[in-house]
Amino acid sequence: MAIYTITHITKYTYEKPVIESINEIRIFPYICKEQELLNQDLNISYSPILHIYTDYWKNKVATFSILHPHQELVVENHLTVRTTSPHLIQVNFHSDFTQLSIEASKNLYLIELMKSEKIRNQQLINEIATSITQDNLSVAQAVEKCSSYIFKHFKYVQGITDIETTIDEILQHKAGVCQDFAHLMLQILRTLNIPCRYVSGYICPNKTDMRGEGATHAWIEAYIPQFGWAGIDPTNNTWVTNYHVKLAIGRSFKDCSPVKGTFRGNCHQSLSVHVSIRYEDGKSFEQTNAVKRRDPFLIPEYLDNNPMGNQQQQQ
Repeated sequence: MAIYTITHITKYTYEKPVIESINEIRIFPYICKEQELLNQDLNISYSPILHIYTDYWKNKVATFSILHPHQELVVENHLTVRTTSPHLIQVNFHSDFTQLSIEASKNLYLIELMKSEKIRNQQLINEIATSITQDNLSVAQAVEKCSSYIFKHFKYVQGITDIETTIDEILQHKAGVCQDFAHLMLQILRTLNIPCRYVSGYICPNKTDMRGEGATHAWIEAYIPQFGWAGIDPTNNTWVTNYHVKLAIGRSFKDCSPVKGTFRGNCHQSLSVHVSIRYEDGKSFEQTNAVKRRDPFLIPEYLDNNPMGNQQQQQ
């Protein structure tokens, strides 16, 4: 059991005034038995009215709009969260793929999370999946072996990928960060017909040497038959522990983005994210990153025939 005080500040800056900024935030700790929200203080530029709802994945979501001209948008979130001892899964847990097939066959939610993405280099994913399961492993052992494979064969390198990086690009780089490794692991496990989901949150290791501290983090949860959802962190090759604070879950990052939205205006934007974590012993860790994004004017999914110039923003 541990208590963390987390500050997460998202700041958008626009080169010219923009209007009609419509945004969606998923920065409320996920409701589950592994953690408890003790306090939350949320401050947003211009104090907009928040409209709160629960999405398909059971994430708490808030939407808000800023209609008047502005050149800056800041979302400042202060959390105090207590993590409780999770039921850590044992890798020798006996449930196998036959049992998984039986449990998933009548569960549309699990079936949805078994479908892999269509990518160019699926053959390489197939080869990795085959190498993982060649020893007749249990489902839990296969999940752990997948995490170990990514940890050993892909380097943790910041700055060579961005939030639009595809699985094909990750395979080409053989490197990336937590979001990339989570997406890669989802593709491999879904190729093996293991239901799995993306998780966004924070990692708070304090005195241990783990990657991703002081920034938003990502990992995955796999469905283990006769057990349920088990979190595993391929960036650090470990099952999820009290060091992990969960914000949102979904099929991929697109379902879990902490802040995303659109605005009206024909200009470039810059995004910085500051995260600080304070521990019970008084130690703190903080980091500020300028988030790398591809030019929205050059990405097909961002091109819009709307003459008013609507653009997207996302953390």
